[in-house]
Amino acid sequence: MQLLVSVRAANEVAAALAGGADIIDAKEPARGSLGPVSPETLQAISARLPESVPLSVALGDLTAPDAVRRAVAGAQVPGRRGPSYLKLGFAGERSEAVVTSLIASALDAAVAMPARPTVVPVAYADHVSAGSPAPEALLRAAMAAGARAFLIDTYLKNGRGLLEWMDVGRLHALSADVRSGGLLLAIAGSQDPAALDRVAGMADVVGVRGAACRGGREGSVDAALVRHLRDRLGVGLPSLSAAE
Repeated sequence: MQLLVSVRAANEVAAALAGGADIIDAKEPARGSLGPVSPETLQAISARLPESVPLSVALGDLTAPDAVRRAVAGAQVPGRRGPSYLKLGFAGERSEAVVTSLIASALDAAVAMPARPTVVPVAYADHVSAGSPAPEALLRAAMAAGARAFLIDTYLKNGRGLLEWMDVGRLHALSADVRSGGLLLAIAGSQDPAALDRVAGMADVVGVRGAACRGGREGSVDAALVRHLRDRLGVGLPSLSAAE
């Protein structure tokens, strides 16, 4: 499995890379589960990344096609290579059909970007709190729209981890459905070292923020904590883009 570490500022990138992060994710934790960073912060984060390290960008939770297209276009960094992954949530939109159309809008917008990033629809284990479709319904929407990746996360960041919202059996079943559909699967949502052991082998990518920071998700990324997580995961797998 690969390890994705979310950073909120350029000064966290070096620690994430030193600890062995496979993917750097630009996200502002103070703005929620998928809080986007400012354009200036995104550019600064991108400038710290070697070309070999994929960049993921959180776009936020969006419920209108125009907002989706603007967010995708805004993830392009002037003068830099584009992101490899764009994460998009749907808090506030319960309709599976509407979510399908929103994902399709994101895919259409991403094709126009030079790097042609992979759009990653995000399902929330606590979907009732988010006001979004259940993960199984959101997976159907992602597959119907033609997405090539899928993330299972938590909407509320209150210390309650993914496995407290979704039991391992249900997560296994979702993982099997994602794999059978040929999608890359990422898992996040307060993944501490003990939780990593329980999801081992289920996903291609595991995403962390709080477990990689001194002081929790509002703290700062620490290289030693990232290294500990990296060691628990073992050798990373090739990314979707590298396998194509």
